[in-house]
Amino acid sequence: MANRVILVAMLALPLAACGLADSRSSLPGFLRVKEADPPPPEIAPDVGALVGKELDTIFLPSSNPHQVRASQPHHDLRSNGWIACVRADLISATGTPLGPQTYRLTIANGDIIDRRRVESEDNCASERYTPVMPAK
Repeated sequence: MANRVILVAMLALPLAACGLADSRSSLPGFLRVKEADPPPPEIAPDVGALVGKELDTIFLPSSNPHQVRASQPHHDLRSNGWIACVRADLISATGTPLGPQTYRLTIANGDIIDRRRVESEDNCASERYTPVMPAK
């Protein structure tokens, strides 16, 4: 009886190890674990409507954003989300005009998850902008 248990264990061990073989393994393809397919890309968001609705979360209300404009979304190569640029003329805390200020938005699942000031590598300067109407 003990010999049978040992024999079954010895036969089962190589089969169990097959489940651990990843795609970089030297095992034949039919024995490897298949890598998961990437999730499908999200549907492109309506950036203008989203910015109009979330204006107070993108810009400080005290900065009196006006002439708000948004770019078309571009698929984010580092995630499943989208990237867009938004530009508005702002007023400083002291009341002096700051002129046009541009921010880069990261959008995922229809929500703005990050916003930051534009840097030179963001390519927002070459974007075409369309006016955004604030949501009432």
